[in-house]
Amino acid sequence: MKYIDFDETRKLDLVPIGRVAIDFNPLDYFKPLSESTDFRKYVGGSPANIAVGLARLGKKVGFIGKVSDDQFGDYVTNFFKKEGIDISHIFRATGGEKLGLTFTEILSKDESSILMYRDGIADLMLNVDEIDEEYIASTKAILISGSALSQSPSREACLKAMYLAKKVNTKVIFDVDYRPYNWKNKDEIAVYYSIVASNSDMIMGSREEFDLTEAISAPGRSDAESAKEWIEKGNKIVIIKHGKQGSTAYTADGNSYSIKPFPVKAFKSFGGGDGYGSSFIYGLLSGWDIMDCLEMGSASASMLVSAHGCSLFMPTLEEVKAFIAKEKAEFGEMVARG
Repeated sequence: MKYIDFDETRKLDLVPIGRVAIDFNPLDYFKPLSESTDFRKYVGGSPANIAVGLARLGKKVGFIGKVSDDQFGDYVTNFFKKEGIDISHIFRATGGEKLGLTFTEILSKDESSILMYRDGIADLMLNVDEIDEEYIASTKAILISGSALSQSPSREACLKAMYLAKKVNTKVIFDVDYRPYNWKNKDEIAVYYSIVASNSDMIMGSREEFDLTEAISAPGRSDAESAKEWIEKGNKIVIIKHGKQGSTAYTADGNSYSIKPFPVKAFKSFGGGDGYGSSFIYGLLSGWDIMDCLEMGSASASMLVSAHGCSLFMPTLEEVKAFIAKEKAEFGEMVARG
């Protein structure tokens, strides 16, 4: 069953909005970050990674965001251009703001942490004047990242994009993407997350992220209760993720579909969510059944936790299909399905 009807006449498939960062992942891993001396640089940030992931899978992708007016800003735009991502609505910061820096600590395959520098950040300077109705109308869907709601003027820019999307029948996907940086308190988080969640067509997030969204209105909900609430608000699909325990997609017809991670030898414990998101959205845009979308997302997530970085390692469609076939041959046809 097709839960979301996309306008197939649109030029672009998806336009994510929000965070672009520079990731530095250690090459001398499995030790504390304080002892690491060698790093590899990547384009990072969840919406940026999802943009790259979908482009690698063959979809037409744009991006709305702001980067620093320096060499790192050049690095991002050049990388996006090479990936075939439209950069016409990526703007340069004019107040000296810089791209966020993310240093990852890979202590073991099961224990990783992230150190972010998020003060005076370019992506949070995205302005309402830089949100263009015509561009919103040129895409089947926009993706709003929750981290872009953490500070003005970025949050108002996202809300304008959301309301314009509803005006021109562009679908809204809300990736909760919680990061503790830049928020003042949990009430503020709940207020802005709830606004977007109440106006989106699909939400995806972890149980913790749904708890933050519902902290004022109804704390302590179960997954099924959360899904029911946001579907009643107009969402067609609600995805709640539980890490290694898998994820469940709840749909507007009252059904739910669960999947487990594909078994892999993990290299790190982060990055899987962006692979999951881009590949699930790929299936959705392609008109696939929900279980096939989940399988695609779960496979990409497992591939990403096995890689050193995120954006540079986003798989192609052929690579994901080959991975799924290999896993099923080794572990059984329904290995990942809950």
